[in-house]
Amino acid sequence: MKTRIALLLALVAAPLYAQTLVVDGQAQVKPAAPEVPQRGSTMAQVEAKYGAPREKHAAVGKPPITRWDYEAFSVYFEREYVIHSVIPGSPPVVAPPADSAS
Repeated sequence: MKTRIALLLALVAAPLYAQTLVVDGQAQVKPAAPEVPQRGSTMAQVEAKYGAPREKHAAVGKPPITRWDYEAFSVYFEREYVIHSVIPGSPPVVAPPADSAS
């Protein structure tokens, strides 16, 4: 019974531990990433949810790509739809290799 409780506590605490890094005896907590607009959202939906951007850049290229800058992130649109949201300074998410057994 005690083993099950310990296992349950370890599983519950695991996500919290992943956000903490200890370097030279000092704990550093990774700040939570801001919520960003989802791919496929329209310009109107983004502005309604996040407010007016700090800066709107003119569209370039064909199809037209537009960038809106907010305080914590930038949003890229193709025509009027979100194609990508970027948090400056955040590292990209790297997927593990498909065949990690070798």
